[in-house]
Amino acid sequence: MNSMPSPLALRPFRPEADAPALRRWITTRAELVTWAGPAFTWPLDDAQLTTYAAEPDRHTWTAASPDGTPLGHVSVRGTRLGRVLIAPEARGRGLGESLLTLAVARAFGELGLSALDLGVYTHNTAAVRLYEKLGFRAGRVLEDVEEVDGVRWSALQMHLTAPDR
Repeated sequence: MNSMPSPLALRPFRPEADAPALRRWITTRAELVTWAGPAFTWPLDDAQLTTYAAEPDRHTWTAASPDGTPLGHVSVRGTRLGRVLIAPEARGRGLGESLLTLAVARAFGELGLSALDLGVYTHNTAAVRLYEKLGFRAGRVLEDVEEVDGVRWSALQMHLTAPDR
C-alpha cells in the first residue's frame, strides 16, 4: 500500500487563534447545527468556542495545511467523535478523509480508545458515505431530533471499533 503523507496535520485547537476561521466557515444556523447539533447558539461566538474547548475530557484539534493555514476542525469527547468540519474553500479535495483518518488514529493511538461513536444527520449523505468508507457502521436512526428552518432532521448513530492491537 502506497502511503502518501497527509496534506493535513492535527494540532490542538487554540480558540484565540483558531476561532475566527471556524466562525468564518459557519455562516448560517443550519451550518452550525450540521456541525455541532444543538450544542451552540446562533450566532457562534468566541466565548462559546472557548467554553467548548475547555470542556472536561474533550480533545479539540485544528487541521492545518503544511504552511499552518487552518483548513479543518474535529474533536473527541469520551468516545464520541464529532464537530468535523472542512473549510468551505478546501472542500472537494479529499481533506475530510485525511482529517478523519488523523483523528481516528489519535483516538485509537494516543487516547487509547477501543471504539468511537458519532452522530450524523441523515441528509448529510456525503458525510455518511465518508464515515462508511473509513469503516464506521450504521446503528440506529434517531428520528426528528432537530428542527432547522421548519424542517425536522433525523440523526444516524455510527460506530467504529479499534483494530486489533
